[in-house]
Amino acid sequence: MAEQSATTIAARLDRLPAGRDIRRFVLLISLGGCFEFYDLFFTAYVAPGLMKSGIFTATTKAFFGFSGFASFVSATFAGLFVGTLLVSWLSDRFGRRTIFTWSLLWYSAGTLVLAFQSDAASIDLWRFIASIGIGVELVNLDTYVSEMTPKDRRGEAFAYNQFILFLAVPLAALLCWLLLPVNFLGLDGWRWVVILGATGALAIWWIRLGLPESPRWLAQHGHAEEADRLLSGIERNIEQETGEKLPAPMTVAGESEGMRGSWFEMWRWPYRTRTIVMSLFNLLQTVGYYGFAAWVPTLLIANGIGETRSLEYTFIIAIANPISPLIATRVADRFERKWQIALAALCIAVFGLLFSQQTTAFGIIVFGILITMSNNWMSFSFHAYQTELYPTRIRAQAVGFVYSWSRVSAVFVSFVIAFCLRVYGTGGVFIFIAACMVGVALVVGLGGPRTSRLRLEAVAP
Repeated sequence: MAEQSATTIAARLDRLPAGRDIRRFVLLISLGGCFEFYDLFFTAYVAPGLMKSGIFTATTKAFFGFSGFASFVSATFAGLFVGTLLVSWLSDRFGRRTIFTWSLLWYSAGTLVLAFQSDAASIDLWRFIASIGIGVELVNLDTYVSEMTPKDRRGEAFAYNQFILFLAVPLAALLCWLLLPVNFLGLDGWRWVVILGATGALAIWWIRLGLPESPRWLAQHGHAEEADRLLSGIERNIEQETGEKLPAPMTVAGESEGMRGSWFEMWRWPYRTRTIVMSLFNLLQTVGYYGFAAWVPTLLIANGIGETRSLEYTFIIAIANPISPLIATRVADRFERKWQIALAALCIAVFGLLFSQQTTAFGIIVFGILITMSNNWMSFSFHAYQTELYPTRIRAQAVGFVYSWSRVSAVFVSFVIAFCLRVYGTGGVFIFIAACMVGVALVVGLGGPRTSRLRLEAVAP
């Protein structure tokens, strides 16, 4: 009975049209993720403030110099690695809503302590601790969105989700531009940027208390009556909203949500190849994404542009972050997901090489925006894609595993970029990024399965 109920829940959810309830759920989930993105992206924007305070330097003589800004970036991604690999499985065990709430509280507490540290080692330690919460949150965020949205709307939902998330990026850039040069109440400006992120997340935590649990997760864990009650309410609201009866649910042959998952399942057919492909993809994609996003002010300063002007350019470029996902809400489900990822990666490679040759404000801003929009295109596409490849019973754990490789990569990429910047300049940095992006296109294009507009239970039987 539990198996049939779970199957019916998934089939009923996937035949829903877009409605106010689904949009509201995605909006609330996304608002919570805003502060994770705010935190991730102020990594780059607070760099000049941390260096101005004498806490960090741009580069170091030693490859793993912990007085350099690269150690701050690496501490961030080391924490994200622990959160995604070692803690994300808790979402499969205790529920999407529960882990979503507690990971946000963890991030807020750790970040607030970080704001009052005064040496590189302490800042790196608390950055690592706070980032564990972010790592769990980002995996849970993707899992939550994929399970709450119908099959024909997943790409649109992820694009809308990232539109909301990326609104935090220009906000972080603007606050850094305004606050980094000032000292208020005896605190440097970068500390206020950090404090605002921690306290704002607490407000969003309160708002998100109204979120329901994922119906798929409820059905998977034997709470069929609760899942039915939740989904029945959504169905009634949609029928009242549209004035039409919903179509009959269509189940997938052999569909079952009653099985128990295990870590080893991601290494069995048909998931083994997907796990290898997405692990390789995540090792490489971080180079292009965070290699630009986390270093752009530092790269501009290295090219002789002053601190204030570099932050101004960075803010203008950051405004583009929410634009590309917003545009993509209309087309995200029209094209196969894996080819969107491959094409976006190639665009990053080309635009990055052109960016490295720019000397005028116009050229820097134009190609910076093009890189940003390509990065975001790749981002919302792969965040949807990797959640589609695994079943509900292991979705958070499997996504956490493959996604954790991006965190491993980012820890070392920061030092590689610092080395390339010191020895080869910005041109060398972007040649390295371009090579990795070509690798992304080949890995996903050749090894990834099709997923667009297919039921989760069909993609991941």
